[in-house]
Amino acid sequence: MWRDSPRLSRHLESPLHASPKYLPSFFVLLIISCMKKLSVSLRPCYLFATILPATIRQAKYCLFIVEVCILLHTTPTFKMRVGLGLAALGRPGYINLQRDSHLTSRSVEGMQQQANSVMDALFQQSRRLSKEEKLIPWLDCARSYGLSEKFVGEYLKSNNVSPADVYVSSKWGYTYVAEWNVELGEGEPHEVKNHSLENFLKQLQETSEHIGEYVKLYQVHSATFDSGILTNTKVHEALSKCREERGWKIGLSVSGPSQDALIREAMQIKVSGQQRLFDSVQCTYNILEQRPHDALIEAQQSGMDIIIKEGLANGRTLSNPTLLELSSKLNCQPDQLALAAILVQPFQPRVLSGSVTVDQLRSNLGSFYSIEDPESMSLAEQLVSTKEGKEVLQKLMDSCKMESEKYWNDRSALKWN
Repeated sequence: MWRDSPRLSRHLESPLHASPKYLPSFFVLLIISCMKKLSVSLRPCYLFATILPATIRQAKYCLFIVEVCILLHTTPTFKMRVGLGLAALGRPGYINLQRDSHLTSRSVEGMQQQANSVMDALFQQSRRLSKEEKLIPWLDCARSYGLSEKFVGEYLKSNNVSPADVYVSSKWGYTYVAEWNVELGEGEPHEVKNHSLENFLKQLQETSEHIGEYVKLYQVHSATFDSGILTNTKVHEALSKCREERGWKIGLSVSGPSQDALIREAMQIKVSGQQRLFDSVQCTYNILEQRPHDALIEAQQSGMDIIIKEGLANGRTLSNPTLLELSSKLNCQPDQLALAAILVQPFQPRVLSGSVTVDQLRSNLGSFYSIEDPESMSLAEQLVSTKEGKEVLQKLMDSCKMESEKYWNDRSALKWN
């Protein structure tokens, strides 16, 4: 790997390296190389390298050692722009359309096997698509997604996945109460919301037991003005303490026709009048529901990470006539065009796939990545760099947009199945 760099090649081929007085430096490099292979932190090595001039009295050569340290340890890594949400894989019932045609078993064992197969596909595609940079697979869970945290934790541990090689986010605030049933009595809920401090501490412990070593982001699940989470300073302090002690980012997800107002309110929340509380927002946005657009731009410009859920509107976008027409025009699948249209928005989002099969995941990934030919232009690139793509994007967003109130009324009518 060193010889991939011309500057390093000149250093390594120099007669300078034959001199015994530079042997201590080679021992440093050897140690650093071994630590790199073992994924041991090199920060102490960087600090040590900065004081080497005092011991070997060769400042120029010390800079070379620092350069080697950095190159050995720096492999660009990026979270995948399309991640896997476990809302539909962690429990037998959900509101996505046509679940019966995709799930053959609703038992705990059957659902876990299904989840494992889709997670397998995500990791395989992340390795296949990694080139100069390393793509990190992203999994999104929640306490209310049935056994999603259990499934993810057991999968990662059984496959010896290092916490450095996966990005896991989860949520607290809802409790799953359906007891692995799909159909409940009239008016009985599948999940119950509780944004109290007591419930946060309880669910934080539960999350820690299942996936604590893997979590990078912990989110308030479906924050609303009515739930009180935006004004509960005790919970804010507990969330800030969680970030400080565990190193987890803190986020929130929003739902409903007031998502834009919720985002703007959340952006103003600070702890001790200093640091902004929320590092990210997870929001519903798609070709049908576009109201949060401006608020998401504001959040992104303020430094918040933007995550989009329900990019296919629980399957409702896939029967939209305009989407079907335009996807045929670009010779792509409807789900790919619907997700690509989100991914190219100026608020630079990452998008969750709600896939429950390997084929669905592979198709969803095709919205941003060139799955068949990694060297070819991706669909997302076409939408922003070609005349035809730009025209398709404009028509799609203009023609499909709904009033938010109608969108959420229609969503509330979807049956758990």
